[in-house]
Amino acid sequence: MAQPITEELVWRSLPTRQAEAHKGSFGRVLCVAGSAAYRGAAALAAEGALRSGAGIVSLAAVEPVAAAVAARTPECTFLPLAMGQDGGIDSAEAPKVRAALQGCTALLLGPGLGNTADTAALLRGVVPGAGCATVLDADGLNAAAALGRLPKPSGAPLVITPHPGEMARLCRLSAAAVNADREALAARFARAWGCIVVLKGHGTVVAGPGGEVFRNTTGGPGLARGGSGDALAGMLAGLLAQGLPALPAALCAVWLHGAAADACERRLGQYGMLPQDLFWELGRLFAAHGR
Repeated sequence: MAQPITEELVWRSLPTRQAEAHKGSFGRVLCVAGSAAYRGAAALAAEGALRSGAGIVSLAAVEPVAAAVAARTPECTFLPLAMGQDGGIDSAEAPKVRAALQGCTALLLGPGLGNTADTAALLRGVVPGAGCATVLDADGLNAAAALGRLPKPSGAPLVITPHPGEMARLCRLSAAAVNADREALAARFARAWGCIVVLKGHGTVVAGPGGEVFRNTTGGPGLARGGSGDALAGMLAGLLAQGLPALPAALCAVWLHGAAADACERRLGQYGMLPQDLFWELGRLFAAHGR
């Protein structure tokens, strides 16, 4: 039986900041995200990492994506990379990405990269040597499904954030089969692969490799639109970068994402709210609890 993710657990897990802290105190995220067709995914992921408190967020992306994100989020730093034939990051740029990971405390790979051969090659070439907490999302997961295994960072935790369709591809099942057995399936996968599983959907399930299973109670149908998952992945990477252990970071990110969505729904309605609106409400949540 899954335990509920509670508000008390979340605020107990998030420390208050010391007066003498500086940007280096709160970690560095490298987001490998975006393509010519999916520029907004990179923007939402990078802002999610920043809005959840990461000290420095760098975006590794093709130039059109970097330019779009710089205009929206000047707090980001950038690693501009060459574009492959499908509009995403050319896989030949993997050595530059690996070099940029020096000093990073979290890696996020996948949002908006495109389900391409270049993405699959980046996954294989970057994640195994990452050496820091890693989040695989979206096309990073599709690439892993095609590969038939999850590349894991050396000596660091791995968190995956599939929706039911992505989980189905990872498990070689149908989405209906995934949804019929969400908690047990997530728990089995987390144990088998030694990772944290965030299985998104109504009542998002978070499972740990030690058999821990939690179910979220925040969030609703207003999150059912493109970009919501990108924001969540960024928030999770931002919390990991600050040194939260992987399971508490996943629980906090999922609950906060849903609680911000609940506040958006009250203000804008399920029809009118957008993923970018979550960040304003997230700030209000942090402020209300002295974070």
